[in-house]
Amino acid sequence: MDRTERLLDLVALFLDAREPISWAELRDHFPQDYRGTSDDAAERKFERDKAELLELGFPLTYIQGDDERKDGYIVDRDAYYLPEVDLTKEELAVLYAAGSAALTSGAFPGRDDLSHALRKIGFFAGDALPTPRVRMELGVEQDGPRLAAYLEQLWSACAARKWVQMTYGSPKRLDLSERRVEPYGLALRRGIWTLVGYCHLRQGIRTFHVHRIRTLKVNSSRPRTPDFEVPANFSADDYVASYPWQHRFHERVEARLRLTGELAPRAASLFPGAHVTPAPEGQGMLVTLPVTFLDGLLRFCLQLGPDCHVEAPDKAREDVAAMARRILEKHGEKPASSEVPT
Repeated sequence: MDRTERLLDLVALFLDAREPISWAELRDHFPQDYRGTSDDAAERKFERDKAELLELGFPLTYIQGDDERKDGYIVDRDAYYLPEVDLTKEELAVLYAAGSAALTSGAFPGRDDLSHALRKIGFFAGDALPTPRVRMELGVEQDGPRLAAYLEQLWSACAARKWVQMTYGSPKRLDLSERRVEPYGLALRRGIWTLVGYCHLRQGIRTFHVHRIRTLKVNSSRPRTPDFEVPANFSADDYVASYPWQHRFHERVEARLRLTGELAPRAASLFPGAHVTPAPEGQGMLVTLPVTFLDGLLRFCLQLGPDCHVEAPDKAREDVAAMARRILEKHGEKPASSEVPT
């Protein structure tokens, strides 16, 4: 019997079992696999199968019997089945819309798994699935089928922790470079997929735009043995900015804003992760956040309009005022002091 088929049959057998299954019973169920050779060879074969099942997350254990139960192998059903996900129909609708948009974008790692999950969501939601009015910007597809294929390869390499060999075209160099990279994770920001991993050429963690990869090959030797460990404190957010003020251009500084009017109740959603507190005397909300690209924050603040006030540091106040003056001058207007943001 093919090994994959045997593993599936073992899973089915243990899930159907109501009591432990002894080694003798296992040999009876799989006579061609566990009986057609010596006892030692058969036991080693089953031990390899058992290790494979455990690696796949199948909680198979051996229990010592007592007066009420016999010896044998059994699966912990509580550990095997995930708890039921209790989502409202509105939550299911949002999840379905997000997944559908990701698939429609043309390049998304794990497409097959995502498609399968969406079919399940649609089946369980029934006919009453509401249609959410949402707008999503996933960006444009940068490189068609090749990008999708590379994402699938990188997705698998990240999961299996196998290094990749790639030819990369950096925007800072005219020639291509050969890189061996230990892929830690993928990040999508404004339609651009970024690979984050340890670069052997640069001897450090680096980021790579996936659409700039020219050739890609995943290490295929010893496929079940990981090539590396991902550092415990690794976070893709530390290397791929989610917001314009997080680009790592300068030393980190702490900025403070004050939001008034209609912006005040939206403070936490406009600046995720920031410390938000009520301003003294009810004058809006104070927002304190770490910034590594001050100009990015100030441009975002200008887009928010006069209800966004930059209060600290002093350089930020001076820079946002200068930006506002230049905008007014571009429009041929002489800025009055009341028009310059603070």
